[in-house]
Amino acid sequence: MRRRGPDFRRPGRRRFSNVFWFTVCGFLVLVFIVLLSRETQQPTSRSAVSKRAYRHDRLIEGLNITEEMMSPDSITRQLSDQLSLAKAFVVIAKESNNLQFAWELSAQIRNSQVLLSDAALRRTPLTLGESETAVRDMAILLYQAQQLHYDSATMIMRLKGRIQGLEEQMSSLSDKSSKYGQIAAEEVPKSLYCLGVRLTTEWFRNLNLQRKLKEKKQIAMRLKDSNLYHFCVFSDNILATSVVVNSTASNSKNPDKVVFHLVTDEVNYAAMKAWFSMNSFRGVTVDVQKIEDFSWLNASYVPVLKQLQDSDTQNYYFSGNNDNGRTPIKFRNPKYLSMLNHLRFYIPEVFPALKKVVFLDDDVVVKKDLSPLFSIDLHHNVNGAVETCMETFHRYHKYLNYSHPLIRSHFDPDACGWAFGMNVFDLVEWRKKDVTGIYHYWQEKNVDRTLWKLGTLPPGLLTFYGLTEPLNPSWHVLGLGYTNVDPQLIEKGAVLHFNGNSKPWLKIGMEKYKPLWDMYVDYSHPLLQQCNVH
Repeated sequence: MRRRGPDFRRPGRRRFSNVFWFTVCGFLVLVFIVLLSRETQQPTSRSAVSKRAYRHDRLIEGLNITEEMMSPDSITRQLSDQLSLAKAFVVIAKESNNLQFAWELSAQIRNSQVLLSDAALRRTPLTLGESETAVRDMAILLYQAQQLHYDSATMIMRLKGRIQGLEEQMSSLSDKSSKYGQIAAEEVPKSLYCLGVRLTTEWFRNLNLQRKLKEKKQIAMRLKDSNLYHFCVFSDNILATSVVVNSTASNSKNPDKVVFHLVTDEVNYAAMKAWFSMNSFRGVTVDVQKIEDFSWLNASYVPVLKQLQDSDTQNYYFSGNNDNGRTPIKFRNPKYLSMLNHLRFYIPEVFPALKKVVFLDDDVVVKKDLSPLFSIDLHHNVNGAVETCMETFHRYHKYLNYSHPLIRSHFDPDACGWAFGMNVFDLVEWRKKDVTGIYHYWQEKNVDRTLWKLGTLPPGLLTFYGLTEPLNPSWHVLGLGYTNVDPQLIEKGAVLHFNGNSKPWLKIGMEKYKPLWDMYVDYSHPLLQQCNVH
């Protein structure tokens, strides 16, 4: 029995030794794993922190704010928030006729603004000590505003009312501006009126001018020669017409082949003849006619003249009292009723011997030689014009009433509009297709003004629908009388059009574009100086 005791105890000591060593080894492995994990995690954490700091710095830089404003205890931000709220309360206080409170708020606003301005100048943040009084005083005033029921809902409603009132004022001022601008555009400047009177006097007093005109009658054959370049202008503005002729002649490679056909009215006929008799434009042939000499231009043939005899039409055009002012004033411009304006639809009748002619408005300036226009193939179309449908508001639906079934069934609303002012007309095709008859048809249909309001472009779009050949946009650049035009377009343009109210001969003309027109006016001319034309 004594031998079993030692034999029994030996295995117990061995087990204890094995467990001990297994425990030590496990602990060492665990320490090794922890150290290894720390080494792998430390660079990652540093990288993440640095990235967050970088984004934070970039955010601050992008917002252009300071660390002081980012602070949750920022005095500057608190003061700025108070200022925004106080300015809104000032408006409401004034509208509520609480002028004393509005004055107190305004005074405190100025004090706070001075503090912020001083801090910005010295480039140091505001301290609690220097801003404590301002913040406290403003807080008291804002609390008083709340006691006066200047709450958020009230503020919103009153500000909405204020905005609505301002919008109504703006609309009224816009209408007045449009009205006065239209009146200014319709008036004849005193200097141009003076020029017309002096030229008329000179024509009847100076027999030499009349003799010169009779000598020019010897070149009547040039007025019918199809090998020459024929241009036509219908205008009662002597100076504007002179600029068109002068700019065309100045930029023509063959001015001796250029023929201008001018048509004016009885009032300006003598003055127009006198001006073009006493001035030479590089050998350009100029012929002047008056619209009253066209016997075929009568009410039985011309729908517009027939409509003018109607009392309701005259009342609509000249008084505008029959629709409670719903029609914009621009549509009541008497120029729309001038036969000089509608004569463009009767060019074959005016010039029965011509085959092709370039029509120019009197508010254009020519910058390049236009002779290539006469060799453009119009592909059996009647009208060559620059399209203006680069924007949606220059398509047919802008000018015509598509609620009318006659318009809706005949014309594509998205068809491209085009511009009057520089047009190439094939008069042979015109006569063959009876384009003037098409114009008469649509004028008769619009006797009640339900297809379009006024003007010559809408009936032109109807008349030449499917008969217009698009020209390169550089031939005709528009907008110099009402908007800003890309300088590159002006540089490349052959004909610059001052369409709009801001004509270059008026005081309301756009100053930056006037030199383009002025360069073709000889302001040293004695008659221009006598009439103070400048």
